[in-house]
Amino acid sequence: MKLEDNVQFVKGVGEARAKLLNRLGIFNLKDLITYYPRNHEDRSIPKKICEVTDGEEVLIEAMPVTRVAEIRIRKGMTILKMNVRDDTGVCQITWFNQSYLKSLFKPGEYYKFYGKVSVKNGKVEMSSPVYDKLENSKNTGRIIPIYPTTLKMPQATLRKIIENGLQAAESEVYETLPEYIKKDYKLCDLKSAISQIHFPDSLDSFQVARRRLVFEELITMQLALLALKNQYTRDVRGITFDKDAKMSDVINMLPFPLTKAQARVLEEIDKDMESDKPMNRLLQGDVGSGKTVLAIISAYKCVKSGYQAAIMVPTGILAEQHLESFNEILTSFGIRSELLVSGIPKKKKDDILTRLREGEIDVVIGTHALLQENVVFKNLGLVVTDEQHRFGVRQRSTMAEKGNNPDVLVMTATPIPRTLALILYGDLDISIIDELPPNRKPIDTFAVKKNMEDRVNLFIKQNIDEGRQVYIVCPLVEENEEINAKSVLEIAEKYKNEVFKEYSVEYLHGKMKPKEKDAIMERFKDGEIDILISTTVIEVGVNVPNSSVMVIENAERFGLAQLHQLRGRVGRGGYKSYCILKYNGNSDLIVQRMKVMVSTNDGFVISEKDLELRGTGEFFGTKQHGLPEFKIVNLFEDLPELKNAQAVAMKIIEQDPKLEKKENVLFRKMIDEKFGDRIEI
Repeated sequence: MKLEDNVQFVKGVGEARAKLLNRLGIFNLKDLITYYPRNHEDRSIPKKICEVTDGEEVLIEAMPVTRVAEIRIRKGMTILKMNVRDDTGVCQITWFNQSYLKSLFKPGEYYKFYGKVSVKNGKVEMSSPVYDKLENSKNTGRIIPIYPTTLKMPQATLRKIIENGLQAAESEVYETLPEYIKKDYKLCDLKSAISQIHFPDSLDSFQVARRRLVFEELITMQLALLALKNQYTRDVRGITFDKDAKMSDVINMLPFPLTKAQARVLEEIDKDMESDKPMNRLLQGDVGSGKTVLAIISAYKCVKSGYQAAIMVPTGILAEQHLESFNEILTSFGIRSELLVSGIPKKKKDDILTRLREGEIDVVIGTHALLQENVVFKNLGLVVTDEQHRFGVRQRSTMAEKGNNPDVLVMTATPIPRTLALILYGDLDISIIDELPPNRKPIDTFAVKKNMEDRVNLFIKQNIDEGRQVYIVCPLVEENEEINAKSVLEIAEKYKNEVFKEYSVEYLHGKMKPKEKDAIMERFKDGEIDILISTTVIEVGVNVPNSSVMVIENAERFGLAQLHQLRGRVGRGGYKSYCILKYNGNSDLIVQRMKVMVSTNDGFVISEKDLELRGTGEFFGTKQHGLPEFKIVNLFEDLPELKNAQAVAMKIIEQDPKLEKKENVLFRKMIDEKFGDRIEI
């Protein structure tokens, strides 16, 4: 098979299983063999029954000494029990609802059982183990990979499919790293790395395989970012904005003082704008830290130097809100700002496009609509993208191409630990606003279980009766039988018709038309809706100073950074605000994560913890910054390797900026494959 062949044709897959694999992001043979395990279980070394300890997961080799007894507990629930023994003791094994096991085990024959044991008063029990015949090693007797999967695709099935995939790809896996890199950094070859990451011969060979694959992912990303940065800095002359267009003109007439952090960042932006190199800066600031006002002041300097500014935001309603803020400050300086979003009547849109082309509009604020080909500027000097993770590298450069090397300012409220930001956004300089304006009140956060529901509902009513508004966020749009989580539609129906029927309740989700979403958000902003039930579409967005309560259903299903973003939707007015995290589950990880949210409002502390507790996951996925998602890297664990890869990448780019040398051809090919036309070297 070829690596790009449909996964459906791998032995053991077929049409139905291919659909399940598609849901896991596996579409072809290459996706299958690079679908790496999330962890491994060492089921290779058996223990004697007398040696096992309470709570451990262990492999025993034993023979049945009783037949399997089936006990019916209630309708639809049965327990199966069987005693097994080795030469040191007896263990009782139990399974639930698996009647087919009754005739499977033969007394007198030895089997391998792997599972969790409990030892109480000398009695050993093992619950729901996996098993094999003694001479077989399908599910036991070796180091076994554990994959992220769906309920309908058992681990054993996925394992077998991946095994078949590895065999089918045997002659198709070619080396991707140059020979000198493998030699200098003592890395194994790609073929054995992929084989050993799935089915390692030992824990040592797993570590060797993982190191190779991690290094490859990191160095490819670093080379790509450095190449991108090179594009902006190598021989490219930018705009030198006028020193006489002073930012202080705007600062002095603001109705509030800037924080020290805002002033420091503005100095950095001012210096960039007056230099002849194109500015390419990432501005990180926690929710509510005052990034928008810095964009307004930067736009002022741009326009007063004779250029136009473009501000790109993720939603229409946020664009409208920005327009209000820009007009409030810039109209008195004679600066003309205009809105360009999808849904504007054609006649009005054509008029805006003409005025923009002729230079009669100084600042245009819009959504993805700004990226369209027919949006032409007379003299674009500054591009600001707000909530960078909604756009990414490609859209950023599309926007920049509409001017002659304009300055680019990228703003985000998704806090990323500084060390990682410096490396991940290798193509950008970084500024951080690390303090909140003095008028921002901390939001009281509570983590509660299901038994507190009535108290939470009472609290919601009290706040609405005081004139406030409430957000309720759910992880799903509709009910899903595979995921036990609350959905927007399910809760909206219950709250509208039962719990809060005396109030105005509406819902919002990503599958609705943009016009519908904007209309509902507008009504919420105008105070016509008391309770807004939504998915995370409200994570980036509108300022509703009157909303004071954020309730998040199934909070355990969100990353900490995302919970923090959602919490930032309240606390924007003068009212005491609250965030209530309703969660299910008692695992240490869930409890730890809830504690982090309750104990701090600092987004940077939260982002450090998010990485530590959850690994990279979607935190650095494609959605966040337009780069391919890591398949194996965990940026928290792999930070030393990341620094190492960055140092190597810098050395390579220094000596061979376009990766043209014969020894670097493989790197160039890999970057082209992974990044496509997002990065041109």
